[in-house]
Amino acid sequence: MLFKRFLQDESGATAIEYGLIAGLIAVVIIAAVKTTGSRLSTKFQAVSNNLT
Repeated sequence: MLFKRFLQDESGATAIEYGLIAGLIAVVIIAAVKTTGSRLSTKFQAVSNNLT
């Protein structure tokens, strides 16, 4: 009876799914910020080189 109820309980699975989604969103945000930072650094370096 307890084991059957444990197998039917999906609240833990839902929490895990939300955690995985949050982790995926975090990875996408980190990748976007890193890419944007690299591009900005390249642009600022080009501007700096042109000023000198």
